[in-house]
Amino acid sequence: MGQEFKPKSFWARPEGTTGMIIGVGILAGIGFAVMTFLPTLIALAANTLYLGLMLMALAAIIYMVLDPRMRNLVWYSYKSIMRFITGMFVQIDPIGILKSYVEDLKNNLRKMNKQVGILRGQMHKLKEIIKNNERQIQNNLNLANRAKQQDKKNIMILKSRKAGRLKDSNMKLGDLYKKMEVLYRVLTKMYENSEILLEDVKDQVMVKEQERKAIMASHSAMKSAMNIISGNGDKKEMFDMALEAIADDVSQKVGEMERFMDMSANFMDSVDLQNGVFEEEGMKMLEMWEKEGESLLLGDEKQNLLDVANDDTTELDLDAPIEKPIPQHKNQYDNFFDFE
Repeated sequence: MGQEFKPKSFWARPEGTTGMIIGVGILAGIGFAVMTFLPTLIALAANTLYLGLMLMALAAIIYMVLDPRMRNLVWYSYKSIMRFITGMFVQIDPIGILKSYVEDLKNNLRKMNKQVGILRGQMHKLKEIIKNNERQIQNNLNLANRAKQQDKKNIMILKSRKAGRLKDSNMKLGDLYKKMEVLYRVLTKMYENSEILLEDVKDQVMVKEQERKAIMASHSAMKSAMNIISGNGDKKEMFDMALEAIADDVSQKVGEMERFMDMSANFMDSVDLQNGVFEEEGMKMLEMWEKEGESLLLGDEKQNLLDVANDDTTELDLDAPIEKPIPQHKNQYDNFFDFE
């Protein structure tokens, strides 16, 4: 379950929004100041001393723009300031964000386990309805055959029609059961994979929180500045970027988990087993999900689950417990810290 580390750019983060707003404000302020004091600057330029000072200031600005190390230092300082300002209003600490996702995962797992139980119960009921209909179909066909032999045409027609209606009903209920089976297989597999995800994130939070504290203890603005000037990456920044990439990945998986649970809950709410009816909208939503691309939580397993669910030769054991995930030797997020 290894993944590629894809950090967000500065502008895609919360502090990037702050930086964009403040950056636009700074540029607007500079433009306004230049336009306001332009006559004064022109007058000062007539004085040789002031002209020399102005040229020195301009040369310093050009040097900062053209020199990669100085440019990186200024850029790093700007990002650090924007991060500090944003952190005053928004939770941007990656460890804190991951801890909140751990709680979300725990809550979702409880909800999903309950949802699986409800779905299992509904599927048991539906199987009984289908079996009972099959018995009634056979019984009505036997009665129709007996009525035919006794030349009771009206009774034969009534029983034949009733058997036909039950057959049509069972075809629809059979399709419904297949969709329920897809839901059940996907929910149980999502539950298993989410348990692994929860353990991996908890492990990363426990280990990386201590590592981050050690980095913060040895971290200083001067040391970071020297690293930037010398062309080396700042370890704290790279460490936080890796944690943010984990948080982004977990966020997407938690979102997918919640969307599928909402969809399956809506699907189940549209089913009325008592009267043998269900809304087509719920069926269409599930079919749309089946046709969508790869699932973040299921990966390549999604298509396998759909194939097995639609295979008439494979029978689902509703009484089998949800499998406990096998402990992984390697945490799926370990390779995010390969820079260490």
